Amino acid sequence: MAAAADTWQPQEQGLREICVLLEQQITPGSDQARIWQQLQHFSQFPDFNNYLIFILARAQDARIEVRQAAGLLLKNNIRGTFSSLSPQNQQYIKTLLLPCLGAADRAIRSTVGTVVSVLFQLVRVAGWPELLQALLQCLDSNDLNHMEGALDAIYKICEDVPEELDVDVPGLPERPINIFLPRLLQFFQSPHANLRKLALGCINQYIVVMPSALYMSMDQYLQGLFLLAQDQTADVRKLVCSAWVQLVEVRPSFLEPHLRNIIEIILRANKDQDDEVALEACEFWSAYCDGNMPPEGLREYIPRLIPILLSNMVYADDDEALDDVEEDESFPDRDQDLKPRFHSSRFHGSEDGEDDDDDAVNMWNLRKCSAAGLDVLSNVFHDEILPTLIPVIQQNLSRTDDASWKEREAAVLAIGAIAEGCINGLYPLLPEIVTFLIPLLDDKFPLIRSITCWTLSRFSRFIIQSVEHPKGQEQFEKILMGLLRRILDTNKRVQEAACSAFATLEEEAAEELVPRLEVILQHLLLAYVKYQRKNLRILYDAIGTLADAVGAELNQPKYLEILMPPLISKWQQLSNADKDLFPLLECFTSIAQALGPGFSQFAEPVFQRCISLIQSQQLAKQADQAAAGVLYDKEFIVCSLDLLSGLAEGLGGGIESLVAKSNLTELLLQCCMDEVADIRQSALALLGDLARVCPVHLHSRLLDFLNVAAKQLNPTAVKEAVSVANNACWAIGEIAIKAGKEISPVVISIISCLVPILKNPEGLHKSLLENSAITLGRLGWVCADVVSPHLNHFMQPWCDVLCAIRDDFEKEDAFRGLCAMVRANPQLAVSSLPNICRACASWHEIRSQELHSEVSQVLAAYKQMLGAGWEQCMATLEPQIVQKLTRYGV
Repeated sequence: MAAAADTWQPQEQGLREICVLLEQQITPGSDQARIWQQLQHFSQFPDFNNYLIFILARAQDARIEVRQAAGLLLKNNIRGTFSSLSPQNQQYIKTLLLPCLGAADRAIRSTVGTVVSVLFQLVRVAGWPELLQALLQCLDSNDLNHMEGALDAIYKICEDVPEELDVDVPGLPERPINIFLPRLLQFFQSPHANLRKLALGCINQYIVVMPSALYMSMDQYLQGLFLLAQDQTADVRKLVCSAWVQLVEVRPSFLEPHLRNIIEIILRANKDQDDEVALEACEFWSAYCDGNMPPEGLREYIPRLIPILLSNMVYADDDEALDDVEEDESFPDRDQDLKPRFHSSRFHGSEDGEDDDDDAVNMWNLRKCSAAGLDVLSNVFHDEILPTLIPVIQQNLSRTDDASWKEREAAVLAIGAIAEGCINGLYPLLPEIVTFLIPLLDDKFPLIRSITCWTLSRFSRFIIQSVEHPKGQEQFEKILMGLLRRILDTNKRVQEAACSAFATLEEEAAEELVPRLEVILQHLLLAYVKYQRKNLRILYDAIGTLADAVGAELNQPKYLEILMPPLISKWQQLSNADKDLFPLLECFTSIAQALGPGFSQFAEPVFQRCISLIQSQQLAKQADQAAAGVLYDKEFIVCSLDLLSGLAEGLGGGIESLVAKSNLTELLLQCCMDEVADIRQSALALLGDLARVCPVHLHSRLLDFLNVAAKQLNPTAVKEAVSVANNACWAIGEIAIKAGKEISPVVISIISCLVPILKNPEGLHKSLLENSAITLGRLGWVCADVVSPHLNHFMQPWCDVLCAIRDDFEKEDAFRGLCAMVRANPQLAVSSLPNICRACASWHEIRSQELHSEVSQVLAAYKQMLGAGWEQCMATLEPQIVQKLTRYGV
């Protein structure tokens, strides 16, 4: 194939060969690997893309599907190679694309729009001025195909790079969006539904970025939305609802004058015959409540809205959940049933909160959106919604015939949805509600059994609080045994719901589970035998949560004989490449922490397996997957590191002999330097854990570990991966108190990273600030002579952070550092005395008598040193601070 310039023409044979290949590519059952190889061969020729655009644009004899395939291959090619094509070939592709915007076949127009959008992203307006002209000519042509083709291309550009049409372009009197917008608004009145849909879709892409052109045309846009709200076409009505949802999220002020009209439209749309329109409308309620809109704007509509939400919470006839209603426990899971799972790397410090993934089954739909909307409403209006809601729930629950099971199920879902927001109003009714729900755990309909598990779990806290009363104790027993029965249900969906609900209950119940451990373990292990792969993962979580909840109580031979053999057996069966290892590794982490030294009988093979997993993955990562025998997946390394941390925490010094016989120190150093943030995060957590229990094995590479950890604390690294920085900071502090003066060569470089964190706390994770303050104190404690000359650079912000840390042994370490540094350099800290006093007053109680005495001595020394200046300092402090300082005798 030889490339020419503007007069380029394809050679017949090459054209025929490529068309045959594309025909084979789209034929089911063809040898895709061979076809891909041959296409790769053709792509070596410099004008291969010319053939593809020629087939898309001009090969009238080829099938439409073949022309489309050529276009999609072209799109993928130019994404990576357009800039390396010759200018002639680049121009040839552009030239052939433009006339096809108005191609007679819609599939070709759509493919051309996709290629145009990708090419536009590469060259922008300035690199393809002819495109703008061609699009405008098509929009103004009055020819349906041309108008639709242009709108389709504009829509795809707006979807991918909306900001690129809102830029000044040399040679253009206005920004492109200013030129397009009036035309797009005119299309709202087109008789052709597809043009109305595409025009509205284009403008909706600009709600978030809000160019001045749309801001200035907002009244016209809103009037257009009111007009299209009644459109005959569901796709258009859906886009109207989408616009209201986006506007209420990002530009609520525009809607306030029209709010009553909009809410009326949304209420109607929420009952639309088309589920997608109703779903988009339903998103409005959560967006309204989560935004800055005044609740009173919605209050009067609650009596009309609640019944709509409840009606939409009833399973639709085509809901995929209805496919799972038979006894299916013996059917193996399909690969598509196993959703990707993500392990959360180990984190040292106070978490900001956990993701709530209740009922995160399958795809989002109207039922789930309505339940989420009810949940959000209950958290805004609280008990105000109950007078409307309770009668509807009672009415649905009273329908006991088989035909009404979906309505009953929706009523149980509604009770769970309001469990948090309406708890005060529900509280007097809860014993009655729970009593009503318990028998539903044994309902004949699997989906009622599964939703009852979830709803009961939402009231876990109340259930456990009631255990103090005999009736509450009896209810707890019934719920516990009911959930354990459902864990052994014959329906996989019920098993999953019961296991998840039981894990939630375990977290609240904690020691209440101890007297019932044997029966719980027997049920969980029966489930272990019958579960398929997907639910096994959830069962591992329930076992891990049980271990976290009861802790060392699990460490009894009768319990371990039930629990450990099947887990060890599964552990041995799974290969190093099997992703089912992930949840098992997490489960073992919890068990190791719970059993403590009791895990030592199982520790050696588990430890060695973790080392082996990390080694094989690091080998695979270095592009030698064949030698490693596995495909690289960072999750194996992260989970293994976290299990090793669990072993260190559980076994304490008992892990020392295992570390001594391994190459863990070198592996860990590599992991601390890994480019993947999750691996570094878990590696640094393990570094801190090992520093606590067997620091001797870090000794040979001590300064290397400290330098690597310090690198995670520079401003760029903190910005990119705050959780990694947090663990690095914590690990440095743990090393400091074990290694003492040995860390002095790197102390100043570490301090220079910690001080900016303390001085600029805005937007930083609370845990990073606390760990930075504690680590700085620990460094000052072990190397006071090195750190104290720099006190004036950090004392005030450091003390401010110390004030917010809860009383514990880590805060004690930080104050030992404070006392050591002030003693070493009292004059340098005197200007920060008010901050020091506030920090000392922040203690409820210092448990260590020795530290209490040290703090008292530091304050007494300042009082003596300053004389009258001490009283002046006290006068600047709040009275309650001065009062609290009296406990130190000053």
